[in-house]
Amino acid sequence: MHPQFAPQTWPRRQWLAALAASGMAAVWPAWAQQRGRPVRRLISVGGALTEVVYALGAQSLLVATDTTSLYPEAATRTLKVGYLRQLSAEGLLSLQPDALVGAADAGPAVVLEQVRAAGVRVELVPAQHSFEEVLRKVETVGRVTGREAQAAQLAQRLQQEWAQVSRQVAQASRRPRALFILSHNGSPMVAGTDTAAHALLTLAGADNVVTAFAGYRPLTAEAMAAAAPQVIINSTQGIEALGGVAAFWQRPELALTPAFARKALVTMEASHLLGFGPRLPSAVQALHRQMLQVTA
Repeated sequence: MHPQFAPQTWPRRQWLAALAASGMAAVWPAWAQQRGRPVRRLISVGGALTEVVYALGAQSLLVATDTTSLYPEAATRTLKVGYLRQLSAEGLLSLQPDALVGAADAGPAVVLEQVRAAGVRVELVPAQHSFEEVLRKVETVGRVTGREAQAAQLAQRLQQEWAQVSRQVAQASRRPRALFILSHNGSPMVAGTDTAAHALLTLAGADNVVTAFAGYRPLTAEAMAAAAPQVIINSTQGIEALGGVAAFWQRPELALTPAFARKALVTMEASHLLGFGPRLPSAVQALHRQMLQVTA
């Protein structure tokens, strides 16, 4: 072995980081991941995962979070490792974490492989846009942080809240025709199927008026009029990016919709609305109530 990689002369974390960067990580034995050791230094990437960390009282383990981790307010004061899809192996490993928990879209994948190869436990939760996804996040963070009992209690409370909200939605006498607009970057797109927004609208008792395509796309004025939404949903950040509520309603493509006549707009903070974290029951309940109110 080359002297510069000699483990007896380097601290373990520095040695593992160098190994990952050298391309030799593929031959490093599996025990290097140290999965059985207690986690003392945790990185969370994904706002919902960070919310769970705080909900379980495990925030003392956090050494950093990503820029989508904005709730609770204390999370905004944590060290940031950048946007969850644009992570850096060097930046992550410099914090000497024992574990990283994150959303499935965290990455790039090659960066997370380097982090794993350096002996860091990496656990990602697949996105299903469902209440079951929330429970999986709670279970994962509880297991990684050694707070299984707290995770079980939180899961039980969330299940009770979800059952109550689901009954309220099921008992509603009508389903508003809703359109979700994503405009965080100032370029509005509407949510089709296979999106968190579509799932949220469905869970909250609305019918998404855009089902001809999956994902997010721009929508023409003609298509907007044909879709005929009774209510429009956006995040507070998205409305701010478009210049505020008054400026939003001045957009010509909205003028021919039923929603325009009533100025039927529902907004919520983005991580609450689309995070699919512990606040999902409250997000669905608030969205359900507000949609019925503005379309009454």
